[in-house]
Amino acid sequence: MKKILSIATLFLIIISNAMAVEEANYEIIKTNEIYEIRKYSDLIVVETITSNENSGFRKLFNYISGANEKNQEIKMTAPVTQLTKNGNTFMQFYLPSKFNSETVPNPSNANVKISKMDAGFYAVIKYSGRNSERNFIKHRDILEKELKKNNISILSSAIKAGYNSPFTLPMLRRNEAMYKIDFKT
Repeated sequence: MKKILSIATLFLIIISNAMAVEEANYEIIKTNEIYEIRKYSDLIVVETITSNENSGFRKLFNYISGANEKNQEIKMTAPVTQLTKNGNTFMQFYLPSKFNSETVPNPSNANVKISKMDAGFYAVIKYSGRNSERNFIKHRDILEKELKKNNISILSSAIKAGYNSPFTLPMLRRNEAMYKIDFKT
């Protein structure tokens, strides 16, 4: 039994790491022992208001699975993000870089919208483990404290980013807490 569990665990590790997906493109501007500052270009996202992770994820997954005006399947990207805007919690999938505002298919579901992540500088702290609210808040608070200590102005609400499938072992997961910041190079 122990040998079977070991083989199954190894299989899950290999599969979760082999499933390469396109990631949002950025340039690392500065790093320190706690966080890094990244420069992102505008990114097209598909988003929905969510009351819990499962409901938002399902709506967005349906969109990339073909529930859009072109019935087009779209490859999954990373990260999947959650953030608060205007008092609502949104879940977002970044769309592959081949899409622009003219080529992106409109969603079939009225609760799913095409939007964008504005270009700019983002401070990011990475962490592993489950991407639970508690783990996110812990790292978000560390990042916020460090930014304040370094006199860096925060321009957005915190963004929760997850890069791995739910089948990835927690210690192998890549999660991030992010803030858009006022930063001059």
